[in-house]
Amino acid sequence: MRKLLARYVESQGFRVLLAANCRELRDQLATHHVDLIVLDVMLPDGSGLDMCRDLRAQRSNVPIILLTALKEDVDRIIGLEIGADDYLGKPFNPRELIARVRAVLRRRADLPPEPSEVKVYRFEGFTADPQTRRVIAPGRGDIELTGAEFDLLKTFLDRPGRVLSRDQLLDLTRGRDGDGFDRSIDVLVSRLRRKLGGDDVPQLLKTVRNGGYQLAVKVDTEDDQQ
Repeated sequence: MRKLLARYVESQGFRVLLAANCRELRDQLATHHVDLIVLDVMLPDGSGLDMCRDLRAQRSNVPIILLTALKEDVDRIIGLEIGADDYLGKPFNPRELIARVRAVLRRRADLPPEPSEVKVYRFEGFTADPQTRRVIAPGRGDIELTGAEFDLLKTFLDRPGRVLSRDQLLDLTRGRDGDGFDRSIDVLVSRLRRKLGGDDVPQLLKTVRNGGYQLAVKVDTEDDQQ
């Protein structure tokens, strides 16, 4: 399956490196620049979830798409909690995998922003810079966010005070690549609250009953070249 899938991915214009297990994946990462990892949860020498957790613990920000059993929602939730950027249930259509790969890479692309987007956000002492995808906390310095976490935060920062439903958040952060598994939004919000830190964070991202979520603080923006 791995070799057949690699052949198809290469036919879509990507360069592919293969790893049959956790050890081979570590070897590939040590010797090659990798833009994205498609990681099976079931590996012969360990768990893809553990591998994902280890990479994030090493402060690796390379995007990760998990391949999970179709019915294993628990694996999907845990994968998102430990830092995966997306997931795909098996069996799957290879075309859907390519669509998700392109969507994740598009979100991570280091493209020059439009003039109207050349700005940084300031809220409750925090600073978020979309160009560098950095978030700086008051008194704590940089906060490590995954691509999905930063995309969600920026969605709130662009719409302070507005109540956003889970469906709206899926559309805004993943577009047509979302699959309606809205528990992923709950997980991402929970991770943001935890990473932004402290008991006061739920007040930043407020849960609105039967509505969704709301960034309940004032947001200021300014040109990052000022």
